[in-house]
Amino acid sequence: MSGEEDLQAFRTRVRTWLEKEAPAHGWTKESSGGRRRIGRGDHAAVERNKECQLALFEAGLAGLTWPEEFGGQGLTMREQIVFTEETRRYDLPLVMFIIGLGMCGPTILAVGSDEQKQRYIEPMLRGDEVWCQLFSEPGAGSDVAGLTTRAVKDGEDWVVNGQKVWTSGAHHCEFGILLARTSPDKSKHKGLTMFIVDLRSPGVTIQPIKQIDGGEHFNEVFFDDVRIPDANVLGGVDGGWHAATATLMNERVSLGAVRPLDDVHSTDDLIELARRRGLLTDDGVVRDLADLWMRERVVGLLGERITTALMQGTTPGPEGSVAKLVRTDFSNRSAEAGARFAGAAGVAWREDEAGADGYANTLLFTPSLSVAGGTDEVLKTIIGERVLGLPKEPAHDRDTPFRELSGRKA
Repeated sequence: MSGEEDLQAFRTRVRTWLEKEAPAHGWTKESSGGRRRIGRGDHAAVERNKECQLALFEAGLAGLTWPEEFGGQGLTMREQIVFTEETRRYDLPLVMFIIGLGMCGPTILAVGSDEQKQRYIEPMLRGDEVWCQLFSEPGAGSDVAGLTTRAVKDGEDWVVNGQKVWTSGAHHCEFGILLARTSPDKSKHKGLTMFIVDLRSPGVTIQPIKQIDGGEHFNEVFFDDVRIPDANVLGGVDGGWHAATATLMNERVSLGAVRPLDDVHSTDDLIELARRRGLLTDDGVVRDLADLWMRERVVGLLGERITTALMQGTTPGPEGSVAKLVRTDFSNRSAEAGARFAGAAGVAWREDEAGADGYANTLLFTPSLSVAGGTDEVLKTIIGERVLGLPKEPAHDRDTPFRELSGRKA
């Protein structure tokens, strides 16, 4: 068979599996009630996510582009894109694995040892072990290289002390990739090391952050004399910035292009809402809907551009930042329009009415998208420097040893 025939056969296999399994497990948009972020104590949702990931693994549909020797399928981005296209009609409960499979796994495959890949990749693909990313700190959010969490070598272990914040999903994770400072005498970018950390280790404390939408899916994570084996160094000692760059690139591509726009209401949803509310005779509403349709289409076209590059074997660069920024802008505009069109129904609803709180929750949640995966301001800086060729912002501390920087503790 030709490549196109092989691809069509794969599409048929995926479609056939979904048509059989998704309705049987309630993984359809009609029966699931839409995507829900998983909060603390939501054990049923955790089990649904794990059930779905295991089913994909056993069907040979998990880790499509990952090496076969580590539990993947050894296929290409062409098959991955076909799979994504076919699953968009369904609501597979997989939100719990976005960070692990979209960011942590690719980082381990890129910079990890064979022993690390053998140990961690297949359990991740099976859904047995859930992962998070531990980068941001209270004093080092946008400036990740300014972090102060320390890791000090002690025999065969590293002893870690510090705090991370805004860690998505840490409350239901077994493992995380942790960025810590190992060489304060080096400049801030050169003295970092990435570790694989077992979040069940003594000295790890996970505290929920209560959000405005009532959820608790972000966390603070504290490390008090946490011991990490030297074998868990990921990408080499003081090689953390290179490893982190790979993670962040995967994150922005995942958030900006690969992942469907299912955290917010589509333009079609908003048109239907406006129709039900009798608003389509209002010229201002029609203008807003047309503007949203255009912006949603731009998000889709940018996603197609990135996926086309991936299919051709090209690694996306700043395109991921562009796509993530545009996607966030659309999400915020969509959420505001939904709440406006819903009127009183957007602020009051019957508790027993499924999905009735959707417009309010979306409006309260979407501002966090301007922070997650890189703030809008950081992404604009990347676009200005790497796409438009504008002069770089001054960085007088780039070559200064970290311990000499004013206000830094190391």
